[in-house]
Amino acid sequence: MKAVIVTGGKQYSVQENDVIYIEKLNAEAEETVTFDQVLAIVDGENSKFGTPVVEGATVTAKVLKNGKGKKITVFKYRPKKDSKSMQGHRQPYTKVQIEKISV
Repeated sequence: MKAVIVTGGKQYSVQENDVIYIEKLNAEAEETVTFDQVLAIVDGENSKFGTPVVEGATVTAKVLKNGKGKKITVFKYRPKKDSKSMQGHRQPYTKVQIEKISV
């Protein structure tokens, strides 16, 4: 069974036991989170698609850890103006494992 969920302004296609990296949640490691914005449940002939969400469908996941991604360098340069700036950024994330998809 697959599901399409929305969290952090992005859509994710998930199955049970999948490990995904999503935008940071306010949850500590080993906590359980529930996603109730389920756009679709795909299960062969028993597929359900929401308008916009499937009523009563939830996806339960366990938070494995919170962390930061790799550093990216943001470099701004303006030619002929003697102006440049360099900045780094590390995007925070939450690593979760999908435990159960229920309708």
